[in-house]
Amino acid sequence: MLKIVVCIKQVPDTKGGVSFNPDGTLNRAAMLAIMNPDDKAGLEAALRIKDSQDAEVTVITMGLPKAEAVLREALAMGADKAILITDRVLGGADTWATSSTIAAGLKKLDYDIIFTGRQAIDGDTAQVGPQIAEHLQIPVISYAEKVEIDGNDVIVQRQYEDRYHKIKTSMPCLITALAELNEPRYMTPGGIIDAVDAEITVWGRADLPDLDDANIGLAGSPTKIAKASDKVKKGVGEKVDMDPQEAVDWLIGKFTEKHII
Repeated sequence: MLKIVVCIKQVPDTKGGVSFNPDGTLNRAAMLAIMNPDDKAGLEAALRIKDSQDAEVTVITMGLPKAEAVLREALAMGADKAILITDRVLGGADTWATSSTIAAGLKKLDYDIIFTGRQAIDGDTAQVGPQIAEHLQIPVISYAEKVEIDGNDVIVQRQYEDRYHKIKTSMPCLITALAELNEPRYMTPGGIIDAVDAEITVWGRADLPDLDDANIGLAGSPTKIAKASDKVKKGVGEKVDMDPQEAVDWLIGKFTEKHII
């Protein structure tokens, strides 16, 4: 049986605005949350493999206790098992501390393929997936827009500027998925009912013996936030009432003044 693990993240729904803590980190408890879109594409890729052959899909996330919601969503979509890594000492983690913690959790599992999203919409770094692969010392293929299984190998069509790469690697490996990889399925009514009662494995710091305390949480994060703020609202600008020819001359004058033309 093929063992697939999908790393998913509960992220703020940025359409509703964001909120910050005094230390500059996101106040996740105060915001509406969704499953990260790229991660959902990775989950769908795993489920399609499961649809076509004998495979087991496990989803894992690190976050607040309320991150259980995205795990249950994944179970309702068709995942088999779910793991939540949560502990106060893990809070405020940057990409390095996050990848170190998730990799420590993955070391406790059997896996052939690990899927992550390309990046999360609350950070846009695209670092965690490749960092996890580095911690685990396995190959990584990023920006996947198509995935095929060929025996003990994986063939990935990888987006690259105005063209694509086709790369083949052996398992185990890690693949970072683009949201454009596929159209994720909806939760099924039966899946939702089963997910409500499904058991979710919860791990804290004490359950991760391979994790170094120097690499966890805010204290173990080498990235330091100098300043953070919500979107800055733009002013109304300068309004004028002119006929079309005068407006053209006025715009050309403004563009020339600002050295745009």
